[in-house]
Amino acid sequence: MVYYAIAMALYMGSSTCEVLRCLLEGLRWLWGTEAVKVAGKSGISQARSRLGETPLRRLYEQVVQPVATRASKGAWYRTWRLVSLDRSSLDVADTAENGTHVLFGAHLGRYADSETTLAWRGAGAEAGMLCLADRQFFGHALWQAAAATGADLLWRGKQNLRLPRETVLADESYLSTVYAHEKDRRRATHGVRVRVVEYRLENVADAEPLYKLLTTILDLAQAPAADLAALHHERWEIEGALAELKTQLRGARAVLRSKTPDLVRQEFWGLLLAHFAVRGLMHEAALRADEDPDRLSFLRAVCVVRRKLPLFAAFPPRHRLALHEAVLDEMLEERVASSRGRQVPRGVKRKMSGYPLRPRTSQPTTRINVAAAIQIIK
Repeated sequence: MVYYAIAMALYMGSSTCEVLRCLLEGLRWLWGTEAVKVAGKSGISQARSRLGETPLRRLYEQVVQPVATRASKGAWYRTWRLVSLDRSSLDVADTAENGTHVLFGAHLGRYADSETTLAWRGAGAEAGMLCLADRQFFGHALWQAAAATGADLLWRGKQNLRLPRETVLADESYLSTVYAHEKDRRRATHGVRVRVVEYRLENVADAEPLYKLLTTILDLAQAPAADLAALHHERWEIEGALAELKTQLRGARAVLRSKTPDLVRQEFWGLLLAHFAVRGLMHEAALRADEDPDRLSFLRAVCVVRRKLPLFAAFPPRHRLALHEAVLDEMLEERVASSRGRQVPRGVKRKMSGYPLRPRTSQPTTRINVAAAIQIIK
């Protein structure tokens, strides 16, 4: 049933019985339909209930780790592995038992939980990583907790954040101190030293008048201000990953099919594991071709896995490597334009914030050279 819970994410548009048929297709072809029976909807639900959430969650925690090697393109800045912090939400069935849950990295919460509340549970950051985050995450306590993991931080600050220029560096960034309370500021106690980069994007439509970044990297020789400003815009790569999870894998506007909170959590972990499995294969294929994984189509990769998965059980172990190789080769047959430097007007699918509603038609996409547009403020 663990495989079944993961396969549900790959075949979101199919019924629960059809998902099981896809998993058993190879065995039914080998041994016959009489030898391999397909359970009904009720039997599948009971088996899922017996399995519960815990095995899927523990499998996720043990298996899903960063896969980038030093040969992986686009995953590193100098010695740092680039990671991002963000949140999103998934719709669940509207039953008396279910509430809407929030996805933030690998942590679940209620829809009403804020980004910072979920971030307190830990974002998996560790030494050797450079963690990127947008302005809603910055706070004195959360910053200290994230820095205590050993990871370096590059977070955007809000415009009203008080950051006096205490020491201006050669690249026009400056050192400052942030405090949890005004009383601490007056007494100059419990302050946290940060480096600040302020910049504008020149001649970029819809750019904000000022961007203010805070980082734990105090030495400009390790990371110049212009590099950090450009890196901040890499944070939007996580938006593409969330779109893969919510739109291309799950299906646009699709609702998780589970009817109870425990099975919703099980389905959630299965969705993450399925996404990781597809992305892992894409990364393996990209390394083989010395290609940036960003150039491979996630949607095509999902289609390849959906088609090949029913065949897997029919192959003897000695031939499964050949099937694996065929999957990688097929993923490499199609290239897409890199998403880096792409600019799309900001919008939401449902009116719940100050952003305009996203039109149903395709939106214009422009490409910008972020590095060339950056102007560090002196």
